[in-house]
Amino acid sequence: MRKLRNEELDRLDVAAFKGAQKIPVVIVLDNIRSLNNIGSVFRTADAFLVKKIYLCGITARPPHKDIRKTALGATESVDWEYRKDIFELVEELKLQKIKIVAVEQAEGATMLNSFEVDNAQTYALVFGNEVMGVQQEVVTASDIVLEIPQYGTKHSLNISVCAGVVVWDIWSKLEGLK
Repeated sequence: MRKLRNEELDRLDVAAFKGAQKIPVVIVLDNIRSLNNIGSVFRTADAFLVKKIYLCGITARPPHKDIRKTALGATESVDWEYRKDIFELVEELKLQKIKIVAVEQAEGATMLNSFEVDNAQTYALVFGNEVMGVQQEVVTASDIVLEIPQYGTKHSLNISVCAGVVVWDIWSKLEGLK
C-alpha cells in the first residue's frame, strides 16, 4: 500500500463544500474554553458535512490563530454563528423541529451505540464545557441525552474527541439508511 498525496484525495473545495448536501446535524458548542478544541470540532464538521456550528457563551470565535491552527481552513467551509445565550438558541431550534441532543453522562441517557437515527430528522448535538460539561438546564431542555460508553478508569473524553466519535457514529448510521 502507498499513502495517498493530498491532491489524490479528491476533496471538495470551499465553494463545492458550501453547495454540497449536508447531513441533518448542527453542532452547538457551549462555553468551550480551548481554542484547539474549537478548531478540531470545525475540522470534524467539515469532514462529515455538518450543516452548521453554533458557538455559545464564552466559546471563542474565528478568526483566531489558535482556532485556525487546528481547523486548517474549516472555519471557511463550515457555516457558523455565535450566540451569547444557549437557552434562547435551544428554544429557537426546538421551534424549527430540530431535536436537541445533549452529549453528557446523565440518568436515563441513551448509549450512543443504541441510538437510532432518523434521516428525516435534524439533530442539534450539544457539547459542553471541558470541566463542567453540558449545563444542567440544557440537559433538562434536551429531547435526548446521548452518552458514549466508556470502559476504562477515566470519567470523560476530550470534547473534540467526543464530537468526533458522536458525529462519526451518526454519519455512519445515516449512510446506512441510504
